Amino acid sequence: MKPEIQTKFATHPIEAQRQLEAVRRLIFTIAEENTLGAVEESLKWGEASYLVKGGTTIRIDWKTKDPHVIKVFFHCQTTLIETFKEIYPDEFEYEGKRAILIPLGANIEAGPLSHCLQMALKYHSLKHRPLLGA
Repeated sequence: MKPEIQTKFATHPIEAQRQLEAVRRLIFTIAEENTLGAVEESLKWGEASYLVKGGTTIRIDWKTKDPHVIKVFFHCQTTLIETFKEIYPDEFEYEGKRAILIPLGANIEAGPLSHCLQMALKYHSLKHRPLLGA
């Protein structure tokens, strides 16, 4: 983990840190399992940001105004959130066209979140397919 990401995560409550680290691990695992190449990890707009060649940026953070969740942000001009809402209408709470809200205690190791992250990491090869090829 890059030092600036580690420093950022360390400013959050331990439960939020655990969930952010779990989502981060999931992003790297998906990239590796799908041979998507190196994951570029950085801070963008003060949030941990992840990108692979051919994908769209995924950002993750915890906010004091919503202390019981972390947020997984996607580029709002993509069709990702709209697609997620259609495929997973009841699995997540959404924030507009930009984020999935993940409760701090939720098990995210497998299932819908993994699928959503995979679609974002492969976005440019999927964006012309109905429901992003889901």
